[in-house]
Amino acid sequence: MNRRFDEIIRTDVIVIGSGVAGLSTALAFGSKVRVSVVTKGDFGFGGSSPFAQGGIAAAMGADDSPLLHAEDTMAASAGLAVRDVVDVLTQAGPGQIERLRSFGAIFDLSPSGELLLGQEAAHRRRRILHARGDSTGAEVIRAMVHEVNSAPHIVVCQREFAVELCVDGGRVVGVSTVDSRGRTHLHLAPAVVLATGGVGQLYRCTTNPSEVTGDGLAMAIRAGARVADVEFVQFHPTAMVGGRDPMPLLTEALRGEGAVLRNASGRRFMADYHEDLELAPRDVVARAIWKEISDTGQVFLDAIEAVGDSFPTRFPTVWGFCQEGGLDPRKEWISVSPAAHFHMGGIDVNDDGRTSLDGLWACGEVSATGAHGANRLASNSLLEGLVFGVRVAQDISSRDTAESTASFEATETLQYTHTARERMARRAFRQLMWNDVGLVRSEDRLRVAIELIEQLKTRLSEGSGELANMLLVGHVIALAALARQESRGGHYRTDFPEPRDEYKHRQRFVAPEIDGPNLDSELEVVRKAELAL
Repeated sequence: MNRRFDEIIRTDVIVIGSGVAGLSTALAFGSKVRVSVVTKGDFGFGGSSPFAQGGIAAAMGADDSPLLHAEDTMAASAGLAVRDVVDVLTQAGPGQIERLRSFGAIFDLSPSGELLLGQEAAHRRRRILHARGDSTGAEVIRAMVHEVNSAPHIVVCQREFAVELCVDGGRVVGVSTVDSRGRTHLHLAPAVVLATGGVGQLYRCTTNPSEVTGDGLAMAIRAGARVADVEFVQFHPTAMVGGRDPMPLLTEALRGEGAVLRNASGRRFMADYHEDLELAPRDVVARAIWKEISDTGQVFLDAIEAVGDSFPTRFPTVWGFCQEGGLDPRKEWISVSPAAHFHMGGIDVNDDGRTSLDGLWACGEVSATGAHGANRLASNSLLEGLVFGVRVAQDISSRDTAESTASFEATETLQYTHTARERMARRAFRQLMWNDVGLVRSEDRLRVAIELIEQLKTRLSEGSGELANMLLVGHVIALAALARQESRGGHYRTDFPEPRDEYKHRQRFVAPEIDGPNLDSELEVVRKAELAL
């Protein structure tokens, strides 16, 4: 049964998501452009951006350059990053740092007053900027939120869950939402931007907060947008073990400053896996930890000598996590495990954030620009949101757009909350994604996962938006992982443990109809899609 919306809002641009990518987009428009920012949480506190510890990579040092940054990004990508896009990313880096400083963001400085540049895995130069040690995301969001609150042309609609993109004649013209009181809203605009973040909550072990459920990607898939690289999920090597959800992330900067990994017998083991030891690419370190946990039962991060007594001041966020867990990292090792952290794939976009659907743009983690390839270089994620948010705004501003006069109806059964049955199904789904579509995959396990996802769909009640989104995105990730018969970057298969030249390309496709049991037909759609592009 359908009914009219409780509220219809017409504006110039709708930005869905209020992390770094969404706010970078909104703030890049001129004051005469009316912008609505729609966020399902509390403005300034939701999503992954406020929790980003590692920092922002930018070639700010005298011994560094955007070219070197680009080369490091390409090397980490396992051969799949798009060089032109990477160049756009790294060349814009220094300018984005200055932009943040103009907003009032305060970065850590050296005793001489210069920007303090940190070292992280797979970077050949010290180029990571931090704020308050390991609170970079929180500081960046603080500064950007202040700017948004000072901009009268930007309106924030918080605690609104985006349900569906509204498509009129093949063009995206708006989005329907439901708020925490159950009221429905229709936002209409000539330009819609998805900046909804990643998919971490699809996995039982993740560093991402509870609202990171792949909503934007799911909406785009249902609307018929092309996706890319969705099989590539990055698992951060060092999340803190201890029963919390999300798992506390232990920033890469700890290993950059000399912290080492030890197995249950106390042996430092990374020399067995890579010449760069603890500073090897994330996919290598994560799989090494996975194997050592499987073989010895536990892995620890030892920062006693590397950080020692300065831990509370240099890494205050991690220090707080340890204190909550009853640990003193100045004297004790920290038990760690890989956890789902970042999605390299997403909605297929060009370097201006334009999707395959008219009227729809995407930026940040929900998008697949090709900047990361099969494995993201540490601290490039905040930079990506900043850079491509600006490019999206510039592209929209340069185009002639016209408002839609189409009418839409609201579904009466939309829900903002979750039933007990859905919570149980969600737990089961996250476990199967971790077991079968996680760090280690195989054909048998991926086929089982897809079958079980189909079974879980039968538990959905009408209008259960978040869980429906998670199941859809999980199915598409598993499908793409099944189609890629090799191991590369964040995608590792035990039945195809090495890279294969015939798969040295990006999988870009419009998701097939996935409501039925025709898995082999779905696979053909994925495998043939690249030939049609």
